Amino acid sequence: MENYYTSRQAGVENFPHRDAVKYVHLTTTKENNNLKYLLFGVTNLKKLILFLLVLLVFRPLAQDLPKGLTPAEEQAMKGYIFPSSTEGVPTPPDFPVRTMAEWEPLGALIITWTSYTAILRDIVRYAQDEVPVYIICSDSNTVKNYLTQGGVPLNNLNFLITSFNSVWVRDYGPWTVYGGGVDSLLLIDWVYNRPRPNDDVTPQFFANRYGAVLHEMTSEPNRFVATGGNFMNDGMGTGFSSKLILTENPGKTEAQINAMVDAYMGINRYIKMDVLPYDGIHHIDMHMKLLDEETILVGEYPLGVADGPQIELNLQYIQNNFLNAFGRPYKFVRILMPPDASNRYPNQGGDYRTYTNSVFVNKTVIVPTYELRYDTTALRIYREALPGYRIVGINSNVAIPAGGAIHCITKEVGVKDQIHIVHNRLPFRAPVPGQGYPLKAFVNSKLPVSSASLYYTTDTTAGWSSVPLQFVAADTALGFIPEIAPGVKIYYYFSVSTANRTLTRPITAPANCFNFTTDEPVPVELLSFDGYSQNGDVFLRWSTATELNNKGFEIQKKMSGTQAWGSVAFVPGGGTSVKPLNYSFVDKSPGAGNFLYRLKQIDYNGESRTYNEVEVSVEEFSYLLYQNYPNPVNAGESATAVFFTLGEDSYTDLTLYNALGEKISVPVEGNLSKGIHKLELSTANLPAGVYFYRLNSKSNESGKNYSMIKKMIITK
Repeated sequence: MENYYTSRQAGVENFPHRDAVKYVHLTTTKENNNLKYLLFGVTNLKKLILFLLVLLVFRPLAQDLPKGLTPAEEQAMKGYIFPSSTEGVPTPPDFPVRTMAEWEPLGALIITWTSYTAILRDIVRYAQDEVPVYIICSDSNTVKNYLTQGGVPLNNLNFLITSFNSVWVRDYGPWTVYGGGVDSLLLIDWVYNRPRPNDDVTPQFFANRYGAVLHEMTSEPNRFVATGGNFMNDGMGTGFSSKLILTENPGKTEAQINAMVDAYMGINRYIKMDVLPYDGIHHIDMHMKLLDEETILVGEYPLGVADGPQIELNLQYIQNNFLNAFGRPYKFVRILMPPDASNRYPNQGGDYRTYTNSVFVNKTVIVPTYELRYDTTALRIYREALPGYRIVGINSNVAIPAGGAIHCITKEVGVKDQIHIVHNRLPFRAPVPGQGYPLKAFVNSKLPVSSASLYYTTDTTAGWSSVPLQFVAADTALGFIPEIAPGVKIYYYFSVSTANRTLTRPITAPANCFNFTTDEPVPVELLSFDGYSQNGDVFLRWSTATELNNKGFEIQKKMSGTQAWGSVAFVPGGGTSVKPLNYSFVDKSPGAGNFLYRLKQIDYNGESRTYNEVEVSVEEFSYLLYQNYPNPVNAGESATAVFFTLGEDSYTDLTLYNALGEKISVPVEGNLSKGIHKLELSTANLPAGVYFYRLNSKSNESGKNYSMIKKMIITK
C-alpha cells in the first residue's frame, strides 16, 4: 500500500485538470500585508477575478472570523470556488478504509494560532504532555514568546508557517482514515462550507509536513461540503451528523452522500438528525459527543428550554432506529447546557454554552468551562463517565459567543503505526467448564504483534495477573481468566505490543479497566440487559444466548439510593432454546428520578437467579406549548417549528387563528401519545401579520383538559 501511495503522490502530473482555479500554494505575510500566490490552468477569467476578490475581502478578518458566516461571507459564498490543489488524490482510496475515532491513539493535534490565544496556550499546556502539537501560524517566534510568558514549556511542538483565515481548524482540518483498518494512514479533505481559501488548503500543507497522502472530496463527482464540527464516528463504520449535511450538498441525493463517505471514509451507516433551532451553525459537537463505541454524551437543557425538545426528539430517533456496533441500545450520559453569565439560554439571546465541545488527547480530555457553579458538576460527570482519564478544564467564555469552544479549535490526527483494540463489554459472564471466563477482543495492528496479554485481578490494589491472548482469527484475540467463585467482580484490561509501542484497552489501564461479575454456569445465558427512558416511560431490552427450562423473568425495580426491590412485571421465557432470543418490556410512567432495574430468572422447577441491574434516569412530562421558531417568520421561511409536550396520552388539536380570532387551519387533530411532539407549521401562503396558535388537549387517562396559546408574527 505504501509503495502504491508513493507512486500516486509522485505522479501528480497525471492527475486530470479541473475547471476551477488550479491552486498550488498561497502565502500571506501579515507584517507587510503582501499576498503571494501561484495560479495556473485558469480557464475562466471571471472565476479568477471572483477568487481574488474573496481573498482580498477576508484578508483583514483573519484574526476574528466567527465559526459561522459573516454577512460579507454569505454574499461571497454564492460564487465561491474551492481552491483545490494538484497535490492531493481526487479519487477515493482503492481499498476499504476506516475512519479513526477520537479516543484512539493520536500522532498529532493541530491548532491554528490566531483568535483566543489564551485558550490555545492552555490547550498546548495540556496536549504537549500527550502528543506532538502542530501549530499553524504566521510567526513561530511570536507563538513561542507567548507560550513562554504563560509558563508553557516549548516541548513536543511543531510550527507550520503558512496562511490561514480562522481558528476553526476542526471544521477545515483533515480527517484520519486507515487503509485495511490500520495499515496505511491517509488523510481526507472536504470542502469547507466557508469562503476561506487559506483555511481550505491547510489540509494539504499539513499532509505534506506529516508525510501522508491526502484524498480530496473537493471536485465532482465526489465534491462534499461539510464541517468537522458536524461529524462524529465510532471507529467501526457508523457516523453521525445533523441534516445540515443534506442541505449543504443540494445537488446530491442522500444515497449519493452515503456512498461518498463510505468510499472515502468507510462510513457504511450514516445517521443524520434534525438540526437544532437555536444552534445557528447546526454542528452536533455543540450538544453531543461519542465517549466510546456505545456511549454518547448529550447536552441537557431544563425541560422545554431552547434546543431541549429537539435534542430529545433526536435521541428518540436514535433509540428507536439504531443499535450500537455490539447490537445493543446506545447508552446516553446527560450533561447540563448552562445559561450564560446573564442567566440567559440561547432562546433568550444567551451564548450557546456547552460542555460536550471537548477533545480527547490520548489519556487527557480537555473540556470547556464557564462558571464554577456549573463547571464542578460538568467535570464530575466527565470523571465518572471516563474514569482514569485526566480531565482538565479551560475557560472558554471568550470563544463561545462566536459559536465554538475547545473541540472547534483542535483537530486530531492518528498515529501512523496504529493499534486498534475493540472489546464488547458485558457486566456478567459465566465460565466455560475447564477453561475459565472467555474474554475476546478484536485487534488490528500495522506492525506485527510481538505480545498480547489479558491482565486481571479481583483487587486493583493487590497487583495483576496475566494470561496470553491467542489469535483465533486474523483479527480476533481470545483469553481465559481462570474460574473463581461466583458473585465476585473481576477487573481486566488488554495489552498489545509491537516493536514500536504498547497499547492497552482501556487506554487508561490499569488506572481504569473493564470489569464483570462472575456467574456459575446456568441454564439461561444472558447476553445483554439494557434500559433507557423515552417520554417518561422506561424501555427495557435483554437477550439470551441459550435457555433451558426457563419459565421467565421477573422484572424488579427500586429508586436509586433505596434498599428495597419491588416486583414490576413477569415476562414469560422461552422454555428451552439453543438460539438467541430477544425480550422487551415497557414500564409506563414510573415517575421522575433515577431507577434501578434487574432481572430475576425463574426455572419451571422454582430455582432462580438474579442478574446485575441497570440504572435509568426518567424525566416526567407535563402539558407545555413552546414558542415557535423562528419567530418572527420572514419571507424566506416557508414554515416554522412548533414544539409541545403532553403529560399523558391525549386527544389533541392545535389551531391557528389570525389577529381577528378567525380560524385559519387545524394542522393537528387526533389522539397523540405523551411526550414531545414537533409540528412544521406552514406559513408559505399566509399574509404578513399577527397570528395565534392554541393547543387543546384532553387526557385519555384522567379526562382533564389543558389549553395553551402563543403568538406568532409573520413578516414579508
